[in-house]
Amino acid sequence: MIICGLKMTHDGAVALIENGKLMFSIEMEKLNNNPRFTSIEDTSSIWEILSQRGYDLSSVDIYALDGWGGTDQDALAIQPRLQIGDGHNILSARNHCKSIQLKIAPYREKTLKHDITEAWTLAGLEIGDKNFEYSSFLHAASHVMGAYCTSPFSKRAESSFILVWDGGMYPRLYYFDVRTRKIENLGPIFLLIGNIYTIFSQYFGPFKVAGNFAKDNLSVAGKVMAYIALGEVRKELFKHFDEIYTRDYDTPMGFANLFANEFKKKIKGNGCPDEDILHSFHAYLEELLIKKLEKKVNRHPRGCRNLCLAGGCALNIKWNSAIRGSSLFDEVYVPPFPNDSGSALGAACCAMVTKTGTISLDWKVYSGPEIIKNCPGSGWKSRCCNLNELAALLHLTNEPVVFLNGRAELGPRALGNRSIIAPAVSHRMKDILNKIKKREDYRPVSPICLEHRAKDLFEPGIRDPYMLFDHKVKENWRAKIPAIIHLDGTARLQTTSQEDNPVAAELLREYEKLSGIPLLCNTSANFKGCGFFPDVLSAAKWNQVNYVWCDNTLYEKEDKITF
Repeated sequence: MIICGLKMTHDGAVALIENGKLMFSIEMEKLNNNPRFTSIEDTSSIWEILSQRGYDLSSVDIYALDGWGGTDQDALAIQPRLQIGDGHNILSARNHCKSIQLKIAPYREKTLKHDITEAWTLAGLEIGDKNFEYSSFLHAASHVMGAYCTSPFSKRAESSFILVWDGGMYPRLYYFDVRTRKIENLGPIFLLIGNIYTIFSQYFGPFKVAGNFAKDNLSVAGKVMAYIALGEVRKELFKHFDEIYTRDYDTPMGFANLFANEFKKKIKGNGCPDEDILHSFHAYLEELLIKKLEKKVNRHPRGCRNLCLAGGCALNIKWNSAIRGSSLFDEVYVPPFPNDSGSALGAACCAMVTKTGTISLDWKVYSGPEIIKNCPGSGWKSRCCNLNELAALLHLTNEPVVFLNGRAELGPRALGNRSIIAPAVSHRMKDILNKIKKREDYRPVSPICLEHRAKDLFEPGIRDPYMLFDHKVKENWRAKIPAIIHLDGTARLQTTSQEDNPVAAELLREYEKLSGIPLLCNTSANFKGCGFFPDVLSAAKWNQVNYVWCDNTLYEKEDKITF
């Protein structure tokens, strides 16, 4: 059976599953240097993506659309193409020049008894001269099934809790019972939507905005998570957060703004630095998350020790690490696409589970678009360069290199196929990378490290292939790899191995032979505000480094940049 999952709103994507195997998941932002979070507004994009990969529109057995919606005007302001309907919502789109209206499932379930995997069977998906029936699933269900079906628990046929905390919803806990193939809805663990982290932050420090709610806020949370390392936790502020949290406001999004305004009134004149306020709020939410999650899990009779994390808040590596370190669970899994970049895949997983009974997806993280090996244009020369030679170049020059390889990784993190790599042996390298990426100086740079060596350098140093947890850098290594150490002594580690990524792993092995260091700096290769580079030409046009490597070819800038 061929299932095509579609995410039409922000983080638009087309994912295709054939007989339980993920063939590809193409995020719109990773095509043509599109802006981050690009949506699908014209269904012709679906036809182009499928046909370029050898699939005819009519060969698809099920089209599965991710649901979307909101409960107030602030939420709807993010997605003006959406109309809230009775029973289902309506999304405006185009089929070339023709306007179409697509019925889609809501954002989340209305009651705890609502079957979260319920499919809305609908008609009217127009693509070219064809018109298809399709299924639509709750947006929350896409997160739940996308996380579980790609987890090691599904592969081992084990049950699991799934915690979903997304921008417009409370953190909700679910339980997938592998015996019954049913999802038990355990409800919210507390009543603060995920966007409160971003909205609250927009009242303080460098994140302040005019007015209340900023529409363009999808990248703020990651910056805040880095910025708080400049501050300290002020436990005395927690009582203010608690007092405001107990008050009852009308709408979730409205409450987030009121929460921030009420807090500002309470601390007026106390001189508390903004970085301390934001760090304290982060720590308050982390403490609340652990406490309420423990209470909810302990009430459950199953005794399960597995947890999947999903939703935009699962990109918060500090919270992920706190949950993993809490001893509540034996194993915590976060997919590389916990935010909406995985929603098309998640919708396809919903259809796979409900229509075929298959619960474990055969998938790889490198299932995005292939790199385009075109020429960089004038001002560049090229030569053959194997990984041993590239390792020597990195070791001798101590310069960053754009590293392009095979198919793009899924999700927002560059995991070694669309990366800028560099030696981590100098403090200056973090500054260089932040400067050429036009990022704030407090932003960290992540390491990519050989998995079998990670325990020697990091605590806990366990397998983390998707860069979604933090690790403490061990004392005896801090002077050797200063570029990847954040202000709080941690690093957002990505481990890799021959099985995960044979090309990246070989490069690291060759580099370790020369330097004695089994890791390199790793940050995403992209224009500011855009998805990963789709081709060599884009990396050359970016023009911020002297070297671009792709498929055993090194492209070298003739007029060198001095770092």
